[in-house]
Amino acid sequence: MVRKLKNLEEYKIVYQVIKWKVKSKKMISKPKFKICRRLGPGVYDKCQTPKFSSATGKVGLAGARRPKALSEYGTQLIEKQKIRFSYGISERQLSNYVKKASLAKGSTTALKFYEGLESRLDNAIYRMGLAPSRRAARQMVSHGHFVIGETKVTIPSYELKVGDVIKIREGSKGKGIFASLAEKLKDYNPPSWIAFDLAKMEGKVLSKPKNEETFLDLNAVLEFYSR
Repeated sequence: MVRKLKNLEEYKIVYQVIKWKVKSKKMISKPKFKICRRLGPGVYDKCQTPKFSSATGKVGLAGARRPKALSEYGTQLIEKQKIRFSYGISERQLSNYVKKASLAKGSTTALKFYEGLESRLDNAIYRMGLAPSRRAARQMVSHGHFVIGETKVTIPSYELKVGDVIKIREGSKGKGIFASLAEKLKDYNPPSWIAFDLAKMEGKVLSKPKNEETFLDLNAVLEFYSR
C-alpha cells in the first residue's frame, strides 16, 4: 500500500529521490563519450585516445560556462560513478564490495576494496587481454566460454582466488572471439598478479591484485559510503 505524503516538503524530497534514481539508470545507456567527458577518460578504454583528448580540449572556448567547483560530496559522488562505470557494476554490487572490504581484517580497507573489484572473473578475462573491454569480457563469461578448475562458470562477478586456473572451454577454442590470439597478445603486458599461457590457452591468478589504477580515488568512495 502506498503511503500518503504529509506535506509539500515531503513530496519534494521524494520527487528528488525518484528523479535521481531515474537519472542514474539513464546514465548506464548514455554514449561512452558523454560519460567520459563527465567522469574522465580512464573510465573506458575507447576514451583513452588522441581523438577524445582533442575533442575535450575544445571545452572552455569563449562563451562557454566555467564549471562550478565541486563540493566534497560532489567529488566523492564522481569517484563512485567512475568505479561503477569502469567495472560495469550496479549500485548494489558496489555497495556490497565496500561493506565486505570494511569487514575484512589484517589489511587496509582500500586495498581490500580494490582486490574485490579486480578479483571478478570478467575483470580477470579483460586483464589477461582476452577481451577488448570489461563489457565484452562479461558477455564472454555469461556465454559459458570459460572453465575454472573443471567447472564451467557463467557468473561475471565470480570471485577468483590466488592459484585459480581459468581455461578457455574446449568447445569455445575454435570460436571467432578467440581467433588470432597470438597476434592480439603479442605486445600486451598483463598486470603482474595474473598471467595467460597461450600454448595451454589458460590463465592463472598468481597473487592478489595490486592497485595500479592511478585515476581511481578509492578512499573518496569509501568516505562516500561512510556518511
